[in-house]
Amino acid sequence: MRGIHRHDRRWGSDSLPVVAFSGGSSPGTESTSGAAGTEEEFVEVTLDLQEDDTIVVRRVEPAASVINIDRENVFGIGIGIGGGGETPLSASSTMSPTMKRSSSNRLRQFSQELKAEAVAKAKQLSHELKAELRRFSWSHGHASRVLSASSSSVIATTSNNNNEIALTARALRQQRARLDRTRSGAQKALRGLRFISNRQSNGVDAWNEVRNNFDKFSRDGYLYRADFAQCIGMRDSDDFALEVFDALSRRRRMKIDKISRDELYEYWSQITDESFDSRLQIFFDMVDKNEDGRIAEEEVKEIIMMSASANKLSRLKEQAEEYAALIMEELDPERLGYIELWQLETLLLQKDTYFNYSQALSYTSQALSQNLQGLRKRGPIRRVSSKFLYYLQENWRRIWVLALWIIIMVGLFTWKFFQYKQKSAFNVMGYCLLTAKGAGETLKFNMALILLPVCRNIITWIRSTRLAYFIPFDDNINFHKTIAAAIVVGVILHAGDHLACDFPRLINSSQDDYERYLMDDFGAVKPKYIDLVRGVEGVTGVLMVILMAIAFTLATRWFRRSLIKLPKPFDRLSGFNAFWYSHHLLVIVYILLIVHGLQLYLVHKWYLKTTWMYLAVPVLLYAGERSLRFFRSGFSTVRILKVAIYPGNVLTLQMTKPAQFRYKSGQYMFVQCPAVSPFEWHPFSITSAPGDDFLSIHVRQLGDWTQELKRVFSEACEPPLGGKSGLLRADETTKKSLPKLLIDGPYGAPAQDYSKYDVLLLVGLGIGATPFISILKDLLNNIVKIEEQEEAVSDRCKLSDLMALDTDFPSSNYNKAPDPSPPKRKKTMKTTNAYFYWVTREQGSFDWFKGVMNEVAELDQRGVIEMHNYLTSVYEEGDARSALITMVQALNHAKNGLDIVSGTRVRTHFARPNWRKVLSRLSTKHSNARIGVFYCGVPVLAKEISRLCYEFNQKGSTKFEFHKEHF
Repeated sequence: MRGIHRHDRRWGSDSLPVVAFSGGSSPGTESTSGAAGTEEEFVEVTLDLQEDDTIVVRRVEPAASVINIDRENVFGIGIGIGGGGETPLSASSTMSPTMKRSSSNRLRQFSQELKAEAVAKAKQLSHELKAELRRFSWSHGHASRVLSASSSSVIATTSNNNNEIALTARALRQQRARLDRTRSGAQKALRGLRFISNRQSNGVDAWNEVRNNFDKFSRDGYLYRADFAQCIGMRDSDDFALEVFDALSRRRRMKIDKISRDELYEYWSQITDESFDSRLQIFFDMVDKNEDGRIAEEEVKEIIMMSASANKLSRLKEQAEEYAALIMEELDPERLGYIELWQLETLLLQKDTYFNYSQALSYTSQALSQNLQGLRKRGPIRRVSSKFLYYLQENWRRIWVLALWIIIMVGLFTWKFFQYKQKSAFNVMGYCLLTAKGAGETLKFNMALILLPVCRNIITWIRSTRLAYFIPFDDNINFHKTIAAAIVVGVILHAGDHLACDFPRLINSSQDDYERYLMDDFGAVKPKYIDLVRGVEGVTGVLMVILMAIAFTLATRWFRRSLIKLPKPFDRLSGFNAFWYSHHLLVIVYILLIVHGLQLYLVHKWYLKTTWMYLAVPVLLYAGERSLRFFRSGFSTVRILKVAIYPGNVLTLQMTKPAQFRYKSGQYMFVQCPAVSPFEWHPFSITSAPGDDFLSIHVRQLGDWTQELKRVFSEACEPPLGGKSGLLRADETTKKSLPKLLIDGPYGAPAQDYSKYDVLLLVGLGIGATPFISILKDLLNNIVKIEEQEEAVSDRCKLSDLMALDTDFPSSNYNKAPDPSPPKRKKTMKTTNAYFYWVTREQGSFDWFKGVMNEVAELDQRGVIEMHNYLTSVYEEGDARSALITMVQALNHAKNGLDIVSGTRVRTHFARPNWRKVLSRLSTKHSNARIGVFYCGVPVLAKEISRLCYEFNQKGSTKFEFHKEHF
């Protein structure tokens, strides 16, 4: 029984209905029945055995008869400790003859098994049980019959004492808490505390790793306190690990600075104990540094600050005193100034009852009709065929577009190949000429086609037509890159064959062959190699190759995203600026391409020089596109209404909306700030809803241009007023002139098609939440409009019914009654539910859209929108390092309706979402639905979610369609 606290004990399921216990002396003390002058008192306790193997105390009365305790005849009482298992304990006691006859077999069995340890542990059990029975008797009105005369006098004496009344009230709450735990069990709460997150599959492997760490960090055979965190794998939580070390050391009544390997194993065994009570005791001991079994408010504040530090929650540290008072208010209503272990346990066991907001996929209806045929085993042919069919269903638009493009290129190459085979030059230059000319023909086509995917206005207009069903406009940038790759191949074949093959053949040909086959094309004098290269066709060709190589190289992911670190001054060749300016070299390339196409050696009639024919329409379209952008951005001048710089290096710009600027939620626009750069335009998602009378964007500092933009606006902003938030702010009342801003757009994006889906799953990582904020606001506006419309329709119908039923209403007025035909209703939304998952690493990120989230949580009475915030800097729920934060989070929302992490009404979950569970619950809840999955974030997670969508589409009737934002 050492180390077991009475508030931790769970009544065992192997005790008997009626038992006599000693109330005045130890059960192990020998005495004679009926001996004169005995001081012993006995009570009978009636215990009710429940179906779940728990016992509830039903009645406590003085014992009718007493039989001496016999050490040779003992029975056991199984006492379950927590949820981790049942620990058999025994007590030496006596039984009435009736009990002996009814339960002799059972007693004999327990006596044989537990006789050896019964006597040793009975004495301590008796004392503890007697104290518990005294408290329990208060709540049942049997104190005068159960407790001794001295105990009764104490209660009577202190009944008027406020402190004793508070103690009595706390004792009653403790008994109720124990019974609540008996009914619910501690197995669920076992997930609530975990000190170590093991990667290994079993404890043996984990200990082996810790032992290896001991050998690595130990000095002279001892592990010092400073290295304890590193040794047990809590590298990111040094302070927390040291508190665990000190708590375990205090258990040994020692204050030590180093431990041996055997002592480390003892510490490790306690930390990794699977018993909930053991984990809770360690957590309690960490706070209870004076070891008095009580936690004061100052100690609660200290553990809150330590937990906030371990989870990188700086704001929580600043409010630690407020949250400590909140915990004391909840757990210490008697105002005794301290809390005990059982109260901390109660809060942990009942925290889920406080989390009645933003539950993950709270089911309004449990749809169990999920297809089970996908779970059946299928043969290899069936699996391959199903995968192939699914691939066709998902990619048929891409397949037919790519197939058509490849067929056109093959056709052009073949046509030009055989056309030049009929020319006389083939007899000298051979197949090198044919390959170069065939590749050149595909180059003309691709140089024209590559402009169309970047004609954003045209694509935005076409994607709203029926062509969007046949053409995957969401992949326009990917198609642009694919064409660029084909151009690289074409340039290598065309220029390589000319420079390395057919030019050398020409200059090495005999004079007779030259005069016979090539004199009409190259003149009477056979040219030298340098003459061919420095001619108009050669110079333009070489210049085009150089400029295209620069533009294509700096457009690659490594240079564009600055993944390659170059020494100064070459570092300017990486980054978005280098990509932006180098891409405009292609304007010179197109001019050179037209000149190059007009100066062909082997073609002399102008109408056979087809380069300009390929380029005419695409170049005109692109030129018109750029002209439209130029004039529209000049006319679409905006005035800055509000500027805010939030934590996480995010700049929010709110501006006036031009009269002709109409957009859909999910679209984006380009922004230019002349004070930063007079040429650069950058795309940003529109975070305001179409129904708002302003435009807003959120800009995160990820590059040179965005950092300079923040600096420019920071200088124009006024510092925060005293007592206000620490954010720099500026609005239209700011006296300083704000930088000028130009906008261009809107432009289409995958998220704008959200309205065609039954259910939405919106996933944003960090600043990737911006495309979906506008969607949430738009959905909310539609919900409010529908509710207002339904109220108006209901009012009109009620008025019509009243007029029809009112017999006193003049008959002449019936002709003036409203039209009985029902008013036309606005078409209801196709989208029935939306789930928004926002995953971020910084607590300050939630400030970006705090107002939107609160508005949605308040006005969405129908539960259409379900929002979930995830903070990855906090250890997952169930880890001891975040346990107290979880408790405070639950209490604060129950009292104030706000989440302590995000500062909104939306609950913040810890760590990363389990995406498989998210999609599984969606597929179950919305069977046979068409779910649009929209993602904006890092590519790694995009691949994972896309793969999961594929898996669930194979299994069930729910259809997931994955879309990823491209910028």
